[in-house]
Parts: sequence; C-alpha cells; structure tokens
Amino acid sequence: MELRNVIAGEYVESGELVEKISPVDGSLVASVHVADVGLVDRAVRAARRALDSWAATPVATRAAILRRVADGIEDRFEEFVAAEVADTGKPATQARELDVARAVANFRAFADVVSAAGQPSFLTELPGGRQALNYAVRSPLGVVAVIVPWNLPLLLLTWKVAPALACGNAVVVKPSELTPWTATLLATVLSDAGVPDGVYNVVHGSGATGYALVAHYRINGVTFTGSTATGSSIMVAVAPKVRPVSFELGGKNAAIVFADASLEAALDGLTRSVFANTGQVCLCTERVYVERPIFHRFVEAAVRCAESLAVGDPAEEATDVGPVIRPRDAERIEAWLKEAEDGGATILTGGTRDGSFIAPTILSGTRSPMKVLDEEVFAPVMTIERYDEFPAVLAEVNRSRYGLQAGLFTRDAARIFEAYQTLEVGGLIVGTAPTWRIDPMPYGGVKDSGLGREGVRYAIEEMTEPRLLVMAFR
Repeated sequence: MELRNVIAGEYVESGELVEKISPVDGSLVASVHVADVGLVDRAVRAARRALDSWAATPVATRAAILRRVADGIEDRFEEFVAAEVADTGKPATQARELDVARAVANFRAFADVVSAAGQPSFLTELPGGRQALNYAVRSPLGVVAVIVPWNLPLLLLTWKVAPALACGNAVVVKPSELTPWTATLLATVLSDAGVPDGVYNVVHGSGATGYALVAHYRINGVTFTGSTATGSSIMVAVAPKVRPVSFELGGKNAAIVFADASLEAALDGLTRSVFANTGQVCLCTERVYVERPIFHRFVEAAVRCAESLAVGDPAEEATDVGPVIRPRDAERIEAWLKEAEDGGATILTGGTRDGSFIAPTILSGTRSPMKVLDEEVFAPVMTIERYDEFPAVLAEVNRSRYGLQAGLFTRDAARIFEAYQTLEVGGLIVGTAPTWRIDPMPYGGVKDSGLGREGVRYAIEEMTEPRLLVMAFR
C-alpha cells in the first residue's frame, strides 16, 4: 500500500518514499510519500483558497457536516481500528475503546458545542453620556497547522481537527511519520461527508516537513501534541511571525497514595494508568508514592497486577500490552532500566526486553538523576517509593520539570485542597489515576508539559480569536 499526501482533495505523490514498518514484527505496512517544501507550500495555499468559503459557511451547516463525519467513521469503524493497530502496535481492544470510539464522539461533541455557542454583548457608557453597544464574535484563526504524535494518532488528531473545522478554520495536518495511516483515511471520510476540497489537507514526513509547515508565512496558528523537545523547536520556528500556538507536551505524572485510601481503587486505577497503550501516553502514571504503613502491601499487590498482564500480539483480544513503537525505543528503555539497577534501584518485576516488547516493569529505590525517575519513560514502567511526610512528597512531585496531571488517593478533604494549592500541574485527579480526561474539562499542563488548553469549550477558544465591534449612539 502507498499513502499519498492529500492536497485540495487530490492524492498527491512525491519524489521520496519512506517505509512504514510494523512495530509488531518489522514487516512493511506501507510506503509513504514524503512532502517536500514545495508540497507543503501547495497544501497551505490550497487551505488558504478554501478558507473564506468554509469560514462563511453557516455554523449549522458545518455542524451537520461534522455529524456526518462521525457517522462515516462509525461506518468504517473496523477499518480505522485495523489502521491504528498496524501503525501503533496497540491492542485492538484499546484501539476500539480509546481511539476510534472517542474519535466519533469528538466530532459529535464539537458539532453540538459550536451550534449552541452564544456571543457576548453588553452596553457601556462613553464620555459625555453617550452609550455604546459592545459585541464580540469569535472568528476562525485561518489556516491552522496540526501536528499529531504517534501514540494516539486518530484520537489526538480529532481533538484538534474537529474544533478547528467546527470554528471555520482550514487545516494542514502532519501526522507522525510512524503512524500516517488514519490521518490519510480520515480525508476520505471528511470528503464523503461534504467537507470542501482544501479545508483538510495532509502532508507526510518527519521533522523537515513539520518545520516547513509551522514556519510557513501563511499559517495562522499551530496546534501540536508531542515531545517537549519538539515543542521547543516548533516555538523557535514560529517565532519570526506572531501567531497563536497550543502545545500539549510531555508528562511525568505522579500519584500519591495515603493509608486511608481504598487500596483496591488505587491499584485498579494506577495499574490501568501505567500500562495502558503500553505506557505510551503522556497521561500515564510513571511515579507512585505510597504512605509507609501500606507500602509493602501496595507493592506486593501491584507486582501481582503487573505479572497478570498478557504481553503479545495486539491482534489477539486477550492481549493487554503490545510492543513499544520502535526497536530503538525498546533499546533505550532497556538501557534506562539498567542504569537504574546499576545505581541501586531494585526491579521488582519485569525489566526484560524481547525485541520491541518490554515486560510490565515496577522499580523501587530510585533517586535522581536516574532517567527512569526524572525523564518521561513512555513505556510500561513505573517507580514506587514510600513516603512519610505529606509536604515532602508534594515537593518531590513538584521537583519534576513536567506538570501535566497528578493523582491523589485519600479521604481527607484538607489534604486534597493542600495538594490542589501546592502541586504544579494542570489538573489534580482525586480518587483515580492522573490518566483521567473527559472532553468538557480544560486539559493541559504547566512548565514543560505545555501551553494552552484542550477540551470542548477551551479548544473552541484556542481555535478562534475574539473580534470586537463597538457601536456608539446617542
């Protein structure tokens, strides 16, 4: 199979092909046409030509089209699942529940919200006793560059494309070079639903393609999910021209478990959080701090949970943990685990590698500057450490340069509010793991974890800018 760029409704070849390799067995999934600077420019210009007509399309019409997009994904549900599994190597059950089903819901949610959005207006008094009517309309940014990562390629794509299109923007999408399939497949669904040619464009490639896109002088906004390092590079690329950016970057999420918490609830939530999608989600829990009185019981139960997980072929319904995305990532993870063990940490379970498969792993006795403690591992790996004093463990959580979300397990309201006021994170999740995210919430991080917020109402604000009209009258 060949995956081509999508520009103004046409599937466009290029002079360079790269191989998309399966993370499961190393087989060839597809040959992908890489967009050079010329094709990126062509895609941006196509989006610019389509923009005015799409922005002028009545909101009700745009919303109806987005609902047809949701229907179209449902009609091809298993095709999208197969593409996600082939690209990422994630278990098919997770692709169905986490990616494709929520992608459908995203298009419907943004269609509903944009249909009901009101516009603020108010009267004010001007000098001399005159009155003025103030009226603000949120207008689309224009042409938006959308760059999405490989771990949740369809879901994270729809969290950006659905609000962008709902608000009247045109987009140029660059999916990860590791997971190019679903962004290309979505183009067909959008076209069949009635999205005009040029409103949704796809350019394939790696960093050079992404740089050409975000640095293009006719791009009006950039939304990106991925690593903090790449986010920093994008910030430099867009700097010569002032324009809105929205970044959802890395995470090193921590959970704090008190002795008064339900051990069963904490274990259930954290086990799913650590090992979901093979640990390759920025919201996964990587650090767990357990109060001393229950530390040994918690560790023993967590080890049992990790060892009960089935590692293997993602096409098998019983599989819980698939491969990591690339062999070189598996090698990196193995090296980080060895560094920790050589530094005095204890691997309580797992710690082994078989090709691109990493066994679910739990460590204890870690300390800075071990990479497994300080850096985003992005693997089925967690550290568990004991603590005695609440202020000390809050300080330890804040020591990280990341600040996406944190989890807290306690029944004490005073502790909840102390953590809420103290922790440097975008969200505190109480009673379950930091992985919690629903569409209405303002989702995003602080520090090196990002800039801006996603979530239905918040994404609408990110994809538009308020335009004020003041009318003075006697």
